[in-house]
Amino acid sequence: MLIPYSILFRSIISPLAICIGTFTAFNFLPVVTRQSVPITCFSGSFRCLKEVTKVELLTTKGKIIVTLFHDSAPLTTGSFIDLVKHGAYNGTPFLRVIRELKPFVVHVGEIESTTTTEVSGYHNVSKSIVKQPRILPMEITLEDKKEPLYGKSVINIENMSRIKSLHNRGTLAMSHSQDSNSVGSPFYIVLRPLPELDGRYTVFGQVIEGMDILDKIEEDDHLIQARVL
Repeated sequence: MLIPYSILFRSIISPLAICIGTFTAFNFLPVVTRQSVPITCFSGSFRCLKEVTKVELLTTKGKIIVTLFHDSAPLTTGSFIDLVKHGAYNGTPFLRVIRELKPFVVHVGEIESTTTTEVSGYHNVSKSIVKQPRILPMEITLEDKKEPLYGKSVINIENMSRIKSLHNRGTLAMSHSQDSNSVGSPFYIVLRPLPELDGRYTVFGQVIEGMDILDKIEEDDHLIQARVL
């Protein structure tokens, strides 16, 4: 039985892709005993993004400006903006920069865990206060659909050609574990086109200024401040 090349290629690359999720998993989650339910546009403590929004990422190497894909990832971008406004990303390190054997991704946004009580419902991180456990489903929009798909990988070959936001050089995407409903705060920025990751992670933004800065980022550089422009 012949295996389509695209499926074979994705199966070969999957161990490398999975490292994005397993490395970033759940550090943003409060320490509570009950299982958190993924947030939706109707249940979250923030609003889904509905307009074009830019964010400045000030790093130890310089400034990077990104624009967010509110149309294809309204829930994810709304959560991202909420985290930015609370200062949750300020001071976080670039913990993983994968350039070998080929440029892959720059990973950031791993927020340090602190003790949180179930009574208060607050999680104090990086001098910010964010309400409620932050768990999102993966969010992917197809070209001819008005609403995103939530919590589902797109693996059908026909649907893959209709994915609206792809892993191009300079795109931002959210990490998650092997559970597609485990998106938190960590994200990565793509250093080269990575079609093998399309349909498996939420792509939610694009670098529009500062790709030269991104190319200089090394492990243990820091995201000094993220702010909405």
